Amino acid sequence: MEKKYKVAIAGFQHESNSFSPKPTEYDDFLKSDGWPGLTLGEYLMGEFATLNLPLSGFIQAASDTCQLTPICWSSAEPYGPVSKDAFERMIELICNGVRGAGEIDAVYLDLHGAMVCEHCEDGEGEIIARVRGVVGPDMPLSVSLDLHANVTPEMVALSDTITIYRTYPHLDMADTGKRSYDLLMHMLRTKTKPHKAFRQLSFLMPLSSQHTGSGPCQSFYDGLPAMINEGVTSIDFATGFPPSDIWHCGPAIVAYGPDVEAVEGAAGDLYDKVALAEINMKDPLLSIDEAVELAISRGSTGAPAIIADVQDNPGAGGSGDTTGLLHALIAKKARGVVLSCFWDAEAVTIAQAAGEGSTVSLSLGGKSGPDEVKPLQAKFIVETLSNGIAMCEGEMLKGFELDLGPTVLLRVKDEDSDIRIVVSTERAQCLDQAFFRVVGVEPVEQSILVVKSTVHYRADFEAFASELIMCASPGYSYCRLDDVNYKNLRLGLRLGPNGKAFENKE
Repeated sequence: MEKKYKVAIAGFQHESNSFSPKPTEYDDFLKSDGWPGLTLGEYLMGEFATLNLPLSGFIQAASDTCQLTPICWSSAEPYGPVSKDAFERMIELICNGVRGAGEIDAVYLDLHGAMVCEHCEDGEGEIIARVRGVVGPDMPLSVSLDLHANVTPEMVALSDTITIYRTYPHLDMADTGKRSYDLLMHMLRTKTKPHKAFRQLSFLMPLSSQHTGSGPCQSFYDGLPAMINEGVTSIDFATGFPPSDIWHCGPAIVAYGPDVEAVEGAAGDLYDKVALAEINMKDPLLSIDEAVELAISRGSTGAPAIIADVQDNPGAGGSGDTTGLLHALIAKKARGVVLSCFWDAEAVTIAQAAGEGSTVSLSLGGKSGPDEVKPLQAKFIVETLSNGIAMCEGEMLKGFELDLGPTVLLRVKDEDSDIRIVVSTERAQCLDQAFFRVVGVEPVEQSILVVKSTVHYRADFEAFASELIMCASPGYSYCRLDDVNYKNLRLGLRLGPNGKAFENKE
């Protein structure tokens, strides 16, 4: 019978937007908002058993071969950099858990790759360094990262293997954890560590151009399995997270295997493929007026047009309360419109106090977004009150319980338009039809849906949409990068495909 290897497992995830105005605090990691809140010890084994998360995939793959020592897992909704207090409290939990695990054979970490902290640019590099400081340089240490990771030299140098999601929307999170398990087991069984290759690209890829089901990105990811052979055991491509204003922001490639020449060659080949495709990466964004006009012309009941408010995506650090699209929809007399979800806890409180069927005057939104975003001053009919809890059923989030906090469905009181808004207490990206059904709205029955999301919404909405429209309304989750006020990038890094080069003017 094969030895059961003892492996310590933990996760600590955050995608940090350097331009979001509020730091991410410790309490944000405690919340269960669709993703599980802070989960400790043996509770990981039950909580994560069937979820589509890397840690879940690792646990499932390791069930027969490893004795797992679960330490903790936490994540917080993307927003501003992680506070020093939050980071230090979480990393203390992880390191103390590793120390207390006794004699272990290996460590697996489920990380994101785009964590920025108040006191350090490279959150994951610091996490891996702290854990490496506990276990020493020789213990096998495997890491999984999000597709949007800003992979740094330190992450690669301090870990032994890195696996990265290959889909956006992220449908393969659990599979990525399983691949990390496979690489870790190979190290344990052979008592060898693979050669590493690392490449960084010279341009940023806006989130709106990172969809893996179309365009150049599809060809990059579709080609990865064919690059695996006896000499190359793993190769992955991270598209990067442009709202993180750090030196090592941007796309990167990691490859592993026993054959130095083969690993370096594979990383070089993929680098060349991505670099050559830069010229074909187009900006798909429409202006607010263009997006609304197209949606009105294409959308109908049963086949709604979907406008993605990509630059106010809470899943990329957007505030979730910008009103540019709402103002335009009212001005252009759009009908059959529902938006989800809009973050305004104050408006929810007022609407709940008034009750269903009442009319309330509100200054909706514009409380947390960029200065140019103004609130929507209007009267609203309170149509539905909800506790904000619903079960997700789409491919990406199936089995997750959505919790938006108290939530309301408001209708703009305007005879010329027909616009309803799902307003929530908690800020969250619209990833699943549950974000509409939580207030009794069936998405397919509308003419126009507006989602605060960039690409993830496609997983549960694309199949029935008549048109998918990306809109460049103002927000913190920047997709048009030329005018972003970057300060910390590498000199010469191009701000988007075929974009201008970064120059630090300070």
